[in-house]
Amino acid sequence: MKPILLLTILLLTACNGLKPLEDPEPESFWHFRLLPENPQDWNGDPEAGLNYLVTGNYIGSGVPVALFADKLGEYQDTLLRREGLAAYVDHTANIFPAANGTEVITGNCFSCHAYTVNDEVFLGLGNPEDDYQKGLGFKAWLLNVTVKAKYKKDSPEREAFGHFGDYYKAISPNIKTNNPVVNPAFRLEEACAMYRNPIDLTYTDKPQFETISYTLAADVPPLWNVRKKSGLYYNGMGRGDFTKLLMQASVLGIADSTAAREAQAQFDDVLAWVAQLEPPEYPYPIDYTLAEKGEILFNDECAKCHGTYGEFPTYPNKLVSTKFIGTDPFYARYFTRVSGLADWYNASWFAQSEPRSSLEPLEGYIAPPLDGVWATAPYFHNGSVPTIASVINSDDRPDHWTKVDGYDQDALGWKISLQKSGRQVYKTDKPGYSNQGHYFGDPLSDMERQAILEYLKTL
Repeated sequence: MKPILLLTILLLTACNGLKPLEDPEPESFWHFRLLPENPQDWNGDPEAGLNYLVTGNYIGSGVPVALFADKLGEYQDTLLRREGLAAYVDHTANIFPAANGTEVITGNCFSCHAYTVNDEVFLGLGNPEDDYQKGLGFKAWLLNVTVKAKYKKDSPEREAFGHFGDYYKAISPNIKTNNPVVNPAFRLEEACAMYRNPIDLTYTDKPQFETISYTLAADVPPLWNVRKKSGLYYNGMGRGDFTKLLMQASVLGIADSTAAREAQAQFDDVLAWVAQLEPPEYPYPIDYTLAEKGEILFNDECAKCHGTYGEFPTYPNKLVSTKFIGTDPFYARYFTRVSGLADWYNASWFAQSEPRSSLEPLEGYIAPPLDGVWATAPYFHNGSVPTIASVINSDDRPDHWTKVDGYDQDALGWKISLQKSGRQVYKTDKPGYSNQGHYFGDPLSDMERQAILEYLKTL
């Protein structure tokens, strides 16, 4: 096939895949919806919850630790201070015995939900610096080849590896992004769910639903916001029991619904740990006189969507339609128009067994709580805005930018370079990654915006 013909076919395929996301929605008959209350059981053991997150087998399978025997010992964990072999891996990985007793290693929740600010690791803070632009195709191929070459088919190591390699292979073409700082977590889950029987979660070699080839990804939100929410995720679609929603990473390697049920029982404690998380305090000077003025402005201009803070905080759990908020609609449309994940999930063990959960996507976004917002750059659901100052003044939003070292105390967020090209340049002209919308701060004066920024430092 001639190169020009191949490129044309690929371009047409990509355009056709994105077309359902580009078509404008009909005239919206709603601007806001308040999500119904969704009480959770927060009464587990937080200490046990953290211990399970960093030692537990909720991913179910992984790579035999013996494969890395010569590498262990090069790193010493000083954060979690785990024992045994786990003392020699960082906080983003767990070592645990698979169902047959063979020790395996795999990533854990803190692969995405831990980040370093001012040389301190904060568990629960989203990690925006994993780079998914390279894809995992070669790594997936190499991993499968290496394990199968080293261990015989009937060996305990191959048994422990299970279908982990199959799922890893399935996700590799589906999570390659075309921008930095964003995380394709839902594409990962989608790719694994495609090859699972929804009823018992066992592996199937035939996909259960289809998806498009274009990878949409998002900024990783902080876990301490969970305790305020009635619905999880940027579009508020995660309803019902939060323990099942929080354990969805298990689809990467867990054997079946029996193993999933055992993991879910431990997530009562995980949820309790999440509930007691506190955001990091702003580490730089604050002008409290200006912040008091900012609080008044914030409560007048912002609180109706983002809630109030202080001794008696409130949070409305308000879903705002994409048509009204104006931010990039592709993420919200993805789950209502092209993804089969919600239908799979709602027919699956996650939704059809107690405690029940569901995915109920609508074309809107939840206005997030702003606790610790100073530390959660970049902003918007797609990470397209590097500072809060640019969130509340759309004229200051750069079209192309890259993160550089340091924290911008004036703009509240990342220091950036405005270079136009390069691997680490965020490009807002990519489908799904525009920095449009949320123009509510534009009518304010510069002094009013500065006062609001000063107040946000106190949250």
